Amino acid sequence: MTLIDTHSHLYLEEFKADITLIMERVRNQGVQKIYLPGIDSHVIEEMLALENQYPNECIAMMGLHPCYVKENYRDELAIVEQWLQKRPFVAVGEIGLDFYWDKTFVKEQYDAFAIQMQWALDRALPIVIHTRNAMDESIEAVKPFADRGLRGIFHCFSGNAAAAQQVVDMGFYLGIGGVITYKNSGLAEALENIAPEHLVLETDSPYLAPVPYRGKRNESSYLQYIITKLAEVKKMPPSELAAITTANAQKIFGG
Repeated sequence: MTLIDTHSHLYLEEFKADITLIMERVRNQGVQKIYLPGIDSHVIEEMLALENQYPNECIAMMGLHPCYVKENYRDELAIVEQWLQKRPFVAVGEIGLDFYWDKTFVKEQYDAFAIQMQWALDRALPIVIHTRNAMDESIEAVKPFADRGLRGIFHCFSGNAAAAQQVVDMGFYLGIGGVITYKNSGLAEALENIAPEHLVLETDSPYLAPVPYRGKRNESSYLQYIITKLAEVKKMPPSELAAITTANAQKIFGG
């Protein structure tokens, strides 16, 4: 069974001490590729170092995360743009809107989101979207770009059935992670009428570890728990779901 983790922050400090062991576990679980989202300029060096260390498995994106859109967001965007011009990346991400922690820079978040979506369109790249407490707003922001051909993933999807349908109607994928294993998350119900051809797998390591590791450090090898639960929800064999979600990830990222 071949799996792809479409979203993992495996370059963060939490993994420094045992990254070799983690990668062994990843391979043992059939995880073929791990896609690394950018956050802001402070993680780029570590992210690219991990990609360089595991060039066939760890693959970097480039983007400015909405939680890091502050007074200096234009400077941060300039760094993102420089990197996009310097070398190829598989996606612009993670980008989007987050109104959970702080709404001080809402206007700037919208601006940064739109600018990065345009960069993705200009380069024929997909985007990876972070949205928290802003699902409807994110969908509305994406629509005009989707109408012009932009595609990507709503990472860590946790919306309702109506939002799920809107996302797939735009031609975007839903990133499904550990939340699917949480009791009363409502995600199983939201995905009831969504075909697996619209889904990709992710861990969002080190965050949102699936049951039975909820509350602990997440890692890419835990995709096994996510696909087992998702296969149960979709009433299909895990191997069949793995083949479909892997093909989806290859379609959006290439390769």
